[in-house]
Amino acid sequence: MVRKVLGLKRISFHKPIIGYSDTETVKLDFDNASFRTVRYWAKRAMKWFKLGGFLILKSSANHYHVVFNRCVSWSENIHVLAWVSLLSHNKKAQRYALMQCIKESSTLRISPKKQKPSPRIVYRYGKQDEQISSFLHYRKLIKRILYKSRAYFKRSTSESLTRVKR
Repeated sequence: MVRKVLGLKRISFHKPIIGYSDTETVKLDFDNASFRTVRYWAKRAMKWFKLGGFLILKSSANHYHVVFNRCVSWSENIHVLAWVSLLSHNKKAQRYALMQCIKESSTLRISPKKQKPSPRIVYRYGKQDEQISSFLHYRKLIKRILYKSRAYFKRSTSESLTRVKR
């Protein structure tokens, strides 16, 4: 939380980090990995586990999220997470898999985070009609809410600034 002081009045700027969380969608988080590496493991997992298709989102430089299309059970979700994270030898992916096991659901960030923008779609492969469609619908809804709340916050902040100046 960042605070800005204007005279005697404090204005708080909350920037929540919002994510998409569930147990039926296989989601991977690759940090410190090239796009080619992420695409390779996404295709390999999709074919091995018959996941139908996938979506790759770039969350920042050399940081990617993968969302798969087929609905799975939590045990199969963990199976895919563990399989990819262990075989890829990506320590950050292994840590992500472990954290999802502890939480008992998998989560990917949708909103901006500090200086990082919202993750953006960089690659689509295969079917996109089940879990990916649901993910994209939720993502669009959250982005719309964030946009409206920022517009409201800017309006209310500028009104309070003019009151302080008087």
